[in-house]
Amino acid sequence: MIRYTDEHVWVTVEGDIATAGITPHAQDTLGEIVSVEVPAVGARFEAGVAAGLVESVKTASDVHMPASGEVLEVNETLVNDPSLANSDPMGAGWFFRFRLDNPAAIDSLMDEASYEALTR
Repeated sequence: MIRYTDEHVWVTVEGDIATAGITPHAQDTLGEIVSVEVPAVGARFEAGVAAGLVESVKTASDVHMPASGEVLEVNETLVNDPSLANSDPMGAGWFFRFRLDNPAAIDSLMDEASYEALTR
């Protein structure tokens, strides 16, 4: 299952573990991404709080936590090669994995059809 936030973050869930990154729409809007900051492993964030940062040749934008939880893993490959957020934002360009405080919170996020309607 994949869900989306109105801050243009995607999230997939397996059990109580979620993976998050920026959407292709966010990447298109930002342009060429040149730098990525990810949260520290072990950091806890509430839903909607800035947990990372993405910088492009045009601007910088926060990456907001899609749901409350604790960061378990970050994509160091992305940090070292931010171009992955350009070439594969929903695959190799993922930002972080986290344990959901409440897995049911994902149900309140947008499905693909709702997100597509938002970005038209």
